[in-house]
Amino acid sequence: MNTKLSIEDFQIFCTAARILNFSRAAQYLGVTPGYISKRVLALENQLGCRLFHRSTRQVTLTEQGERAYELGMRILDNAEELHDEIMATQNDPRGVLRVSTSIGFGRKIVAGALADFSCRYPGIKLRLNVVDEVLDLAKHKIDLDIRIGDEISPHYIARKLASNYRVLCAAPTYLDRMPPLSEPQQLLAHHCLVIKERDHPVGLWKLTSIATGQTYNVKVSGPLVTNNGEIAVAWALAGRGVILRSIWDVMPHLKTGALKVVLPDLQQDANIWAVYPERLSSSAKIKLCVEHLESFFETWKPDPVTGEAPTPGFVADSLQGDRVYQENPPAILARP
Repeated sequence: MNTKLSIEDFQIFCTAARILNFSRAAQYLGVTPGYISKRVLALENQLGCRLFHRSTRQVTLTEQGERAYELGMRILDNAEELHDEIMATQNDPRGVLRVSTSIGFGRKIVAGALADFSCRYPGIKLRLNVVDEVLDLAKHKIDLDIRIGDEISPHYIARKLASNYRVLCAAPTYLDRMPPLSEPQQLLAHHCLVIKERDHPVGLWKLTSIATGQTYNVKVSGPLVTNNGEIAVAWALAGRGVILRSIWDVMPHLKTGALKVVLPDLQQDANIWAVYPERLSSSAKIKLCVEHLESFFETWKPDPVTGEAPTPGFVADSLQGDRVYQENPPAILARP
C-alpha cells in the first residue's frame, strides 16, 4: 500500500461519500464527474480496497468505505484546524459566503443579522438568496441555509439556533361568522389557509397539545393556497380563514388584536436551524457566521402562547442537532 495519501483525494472522497452522488459532488467541488471518479479510484488503489459500491442506480459506501470516511473526516478536520489556527493570527477571514433562507424570514430577520455580520467581517462577501423552497445546497452551491422547521436531510449537518413554534390564528371578523373552535377535528369544517412553503407538507398540519403531548395530523383544506407565507398572513388579516404560522411572524398582529390565537393548547414545533453541507471545522467563514447567528438569536426572549396577545416567542438554547419527538402516536384527522 502506498502510504503517501493525498489530502485532496480524501477531501474529494469524503465529499462524494457524504453526498453519495458523483455528479452532485463534482458540482459542489467545481470539477468534472470524471475527475471525481479518477481521484476516488486512485485512493482505492492506494488503500488496496473498494470504497464504493457502484451501480447505474445508486452509489453506496462499502464497509471499508464507511471506515475510510470516518477516518478521512478526522484527517481533514485536523488539517483544517491547523490551517485555521495559523490563519486566525491574521484575523482577516475572506472569500464569498453564500447563504439561503425563506423570503419572509430572510427579509424580516436574517437580512439584518447578516448585515451586522458583514460589518464585523468586511473581507467576507455575503450572497443572500431568499426563496420559499428547500434548495439542494450542493447543486446551488449554498454554504449555509437558515431554515425554519425540523425536517432536515441526513446528508446535511445542522445546528439549532433557536426554538420556535407555529400557532393557529385567525381574524376576529372570520371567527365571528364561523363555528367556534374547541377541538382540532373542528378545523376540518373551517377555511384553512394552506401554505406550500419549504418544509410544509401541503395541507397537513402536525399539531401537538402543550398539556398532554398528544400529536394530531390534521389534513386541512380551503379555497386559498399559496407558496408565500406573507400572502397567507395577508389573507388571514382580511378574514379569509385560519392560518398556521410562526409566532415571530404573527406576533405583531396578535399584539394589536388583528389576529387571535385559536386552539391555544395546540402548536407546531418549527425550530430555527443553521444547515450546511460540511463540518464547521472545514470552513472558517461558515463557522464565524453560525456563531454570529447563535449570538444574534440569544437576544430573543421566550414567551408562551396564550389566547391573549403574546410577545416574541424565540428562545435560543444550547441544543445542537438534538430533536425531541413525542412518544404518543399521532391522531390522523381528515375529512371522510
